[in-house]
Amino acid sequence: MAIKHITKQNFKEEVLEKEGTVLVDFWATWCGPCRMLSPIVDQVAQEVEDKATVAKVNIDEQPELAEALGIMSIPTLMVFKNGKNVDKSVGVRSKKAILNMIG
Repeated sequence: MAIKHITKQNFKEEVLEKEGTVLVDFWATWCGPCRMLSPIVDQVAQEVEDKATVAKVNIDEQPELAEALGIMSIPTLMVFKNGKNVDKSVGVRSKKAILNMIG
C-alpha cells in the first residue's frame, strides 16, 4: 500500500472523514530524526495496510496544516480513529511502539 501524501487540500477527506485508523507522520527533509523514522514508518505501512492508512505531511510544504494541528517539533506521529485524534508522539519511536499506537 502506498503512503498517502497529505496536504491541507486533502487532509479533511483523507484523515478527518476517513473511517478507521490513520497514522500521520509530520516530517521535513532537513530533519535528521525524521530521516531515521521514515523507514520505520514505511515498514509499519506495509504491516498494517489491511487495518490502517499511513500518511505523511511535509511541514515545509504544508505549514498551515502543521500549525493548525499544533505541531511544534518533528517528527510527530498522530493517530486518528474515525477522524478523531486519539494518540500523538514526538520523536523517533520503535516500530513496536508505533504499532502499539495504531492498536
